[in-house]
Amino acid sequence: MKILRAMLVAWAVGSVAFALAPDEAEVHVQPPHLDTPRPLNDTTREAAVRNYLEAWTSASEALAQNRPGLLDATFTGTAKDQLTATIRQQAALGISTRYQPLSHNIQIVFYSPDGLSIQLVDNIEYDVQILHQNKVFTARQVHARYIAVLTPTEVRWRVRLFQAVSE
Repeated sequence: MKILRAMLVAWAVGSVAFALAPDEAEVHVQPPHLDTPRPLNDTTREAAVRNYLEAWTSASEALAQNRPGLLDATFTGTAKDQLTATIRQQAALGISTRYQPLSHNIQIVFYSPDGLSIQLVDNIEYDVQILHQNKVFTARQVHARYIAVLTPTEVRWRVRLFQAVSE
């Protein structure tokens, strides 16, 4: 009986851990569609896309935990200010938000001649849950189009502008 109980507990814990483990979003990166004189090398393109996806992760964690400090490494400027304000507003209301990206379809559309900004478009699909006192208040799946402008810092690209746009 003890063995059966131990097996059931282990199965239940394993099931919960599996259910809570975040799945990796499917990521598609389209060839850049640039009309600028400056070429975009593969290393720069890969770093910008990688840092953009890391920004989604940090924004998701910051919004889920109501901790704006989690944005510091990946956001700057207007994007950071707007997300910080959103986190403060939802904390004041006693809610949090969970985002789980399902797929990203990314295309770089602009690379400035001076190399100081990259603009990309992301057609993303994600699940979003709004929680009140750690209980799901509402949940839905969203298809959205985001415009992001990234600027380089000492060691990475940071998201400076992060805007959902109507299609």
